Amino acid sequence: MPTLLNIFGLRFYFYSEEHTPIHVHIENGDGKAKINLVPVTEIVENKNIKPKDIKKALVIIELYKEEFIRAWNEYHEN
Repeated sequence: MPTLLNIFGLRFYFYSEEHTPIHVHIENGDGKAKINLVPVTEIVENKNIKPKDIKKALVIIELYKEEFIRAWNEYHEN
């Protein structure tokens, strides 16, 4: 389960045997969430992460979206 980023108490990662569409999982002390990156950034699932932390995660995703997609593609192409 490759970790992409740990920042502000949020961990961004994906699983080694993932499926499309490209997405990231987010985890903090409160819970977990899944957010699609393509075709648009959208929350697919949220299990107990507070709205303020989801907002923060979405801002972070927009800042790192290209890197997350590149990491996903590089990992799953091998």
